[in-house]
Amino acid sequence: MANVAVIRSESWLGPALAVVLGVTALRIALMAFNRTDLFVDEAQYWLWGQSLEWGYYSKPPLIGWVIRLSTDLAGSDAPFFVRLPAPLLHAAMALILGWIAAQRSGGQAAIWIAGLYVTMPAVSVGSYMISTDTVMFPFLGVALGLWLTALDRHGAGAPALGWAAAAGAATGLGFLAKYAAFYFPLVAALGALFMARGRPGWRAGGAALIAFFVVISPNLIWNATNGGATVQHTLDNADWVRDPGTRAGLNVNTFAAFFFAQFAVFGPILFAALLWLGLRGGAGDPERRLLLWYSLPILATVCIQAFLSEAYANWAVAAYIAGILAVVPWLLTKPRIWLWATAALHGALALAIPLLTAFGTSLRAGPDTALILERYLGRSEMSRQILALAADEGGAVVANDRDVLADLFYTGRGSEIEIWAAPRAGRPPNHYVQRHAFDGSGTGAILYVSRRPPPPACDAGDPVATFAPADGAYRERPQSAWRVPRDCLMP
Repeated sequence: MANVAVIRSESWLGPALAVVLGVTALRIALMAFNRTDLFVDEAQYWLWGQSLEWGYYSKPPLIGWVIRLSTDLAGSDAPFFVRLPAPLLHAAMALILGWIAAQRSGGQAAIWIAGLYVTMPAVSVGSYMISTDTVMFPFLGVALGLWLTALDRHGAGAPALGWAAAAGAATGLGFLAKYAAFYFPLVAALGALFMARGRPGWRAGGAALIAFFVVISPNLIWNATNGGATVQHTLDNADWVRDPGTRAGLNVNTFAAFFFAQFAVFGPILFAALLWLGLRGGAGDPERRLLLWYSLPILATVCIQAFLSEAYANWAVAAYIAGILAVVPWLLTKPRIWLWATAALHGALALAIPLLTAFGTSLRAGPDTALILERYLGRSEMSRQILALAADEGGAVVANDRDVLADLFYTGRGSEIEIWAAPRAGRPPNHYVQRHAFDGSGTGAILYVSRRPPPPACDAGDPVATFAPADGAYRERPQSAWRVPRDCLMP
């Protein structure tokens, strides 16, 4: 890739570190004022960390381990410490990308890439809501840097096996954070197939694969001994795979929603530039074209998923690891207004999000509309009401809504109240039924919480309470509670 840097490659770290640490310090400071509840997934990840395993119902294990480490070091399970790893991991990823860019595109590109990554819209959101993407990213960043080094060494006739094996191991660690890391071996194979520059040699490629499978083997063994729980959940997300004839469709609306959401995920200018470079085959630069092979196939795969079924906006975010390394050096060859406009847009959003979570929890789009942050409010309040009623009614709660269970376990931590998931026949539909299903043991009545009445065998009558908040996550999903005997809930 043409070196367009004015700043020497070895002098990038100081300026990049100043930008990244400045943004991160501000994020952490404002996070202390965050008034949103833990979202469903965040509360579930926290619960996973209470029992360290090699896998969990819907994800591999690293996010549970990371949250457990954070809360144990802090001596607190407060939302601040559950989320604290997120901005720190994104800061690390920004510097990893800067390191890669400095070696390949020069110091100026490294500074811009580190700054634009740490303020990228998806990263600004991901710094205030911990997710598996956040934990996966630094490992994939390291893997990409090591893999590119292996390719460089092979091209120069130097040994590449160790670098390739290290890249495979780093990819395996990313896989233990989120299965989307498996995209990396696939796109590396595509790069090797279509570009001689992407071929590290058979021995190095084999070493990378062996290292990858060695690292992920504990999770594979866990899945094999737990009914393939995480694999089954992954297939549920891509449900058309199970029965293409009846479940797959041509969903133009879901495709359009996903595709246009990527302008918000990556940033409008960066995403438009990525598409333009894709159409132009990397604009004549072999190194850039290789990075596009590591980016665009991921985006295309999730676009197909969105077209056939559905896809969340963040499902293709791994595409932007190599994507930002391809786009920003190219933009440095264009009028600088594009980069400064990108920085302004990213920076404004990076500031708006923490201010919204801290001081905008009562904001609405209009006088008769829901709260802007409705999905992230009111969960702990409902849990406290349910737990207080349970203390009066018998000291145990059974619920059948995953959202309700997630916050009950988190808000009820340390209490004496038993919390159970309603048992179900067949394959468990979530982690709570898999690991915390009510088994009929114990004595005394149960407080059954649901939107629907308990099983007919309970002969429950009218609910003892109904929770119908005017605002927050349950505004349109009121829950009711019935006092039922323990022996009527078993399927």
